[in-house]
Amino acid sequence: MGQDEGVREEDAELIAAVHAAQEGDECAFRTVYRAVQPRLLCYVRTLVGEPDAQDVTSEAWLQIARDLERFSGNAIRFRGWAARTARNRALDHLRMRDRRPAIGGDERELADKPADMDTAREALEALGTGRTLRLIAQLPQDQAEAVVLRVVVGLDAKSAAEVLGKRPGAVRTAAHWGLRTLAELLNVEGAG
Repeated sequence: MGQDEGVREEDAELIAAVHAAQEGDECAFRTVYRAVQPRLLCYVRTLVGEPDAQDVTSEAWLQIARDLERFSGNAIRFRGWAARTARNRALDHLRMRDRRPAIGGDERELADKPADMDTAREALEALGTGRTLRLIAQLPQDQAEAVVLRVVVGLDAKSAAEVLGKRPGAVRTAAHWGLRTLAELLNVEGAG
């Protein structure tokens, strides 16, 4: 079985679980959560940083559960919808955090820190590593979000653009430059 066939099978299983969860099947909702959560959490880390990512992602899942019955579309649209929900929760969190007095340091710098990835294949292999997150954190925010949405979350350019409120071409360009920068960072790291 080729990679495209595996992706299509994964998408078919995801959307079947989404439909069952919409009908109230709790086991199906757990399946949806397990299929989407790791990638969603990585995306949220690019927005808010490590200390708050779990909480923000949990808030996003509460919103997803509340609004699930209104969702319609395929697996890619679901991943995009979930990412957009998580992004909205993350931006709300950042706005609230900026209103609170800073204790110890300037927390806004975390908002500019993305995660870390090399090429698409290496990024998925290194998804859970701190090294990958440190590399993505070095990218400009727009590139980091584009890379994570395209490579980790698995969205196409159109779906990622909807999440970010940008044109698909802008997302493709940001992802291209982000992956290129990550490749350079890996080369520098490997030479050091």
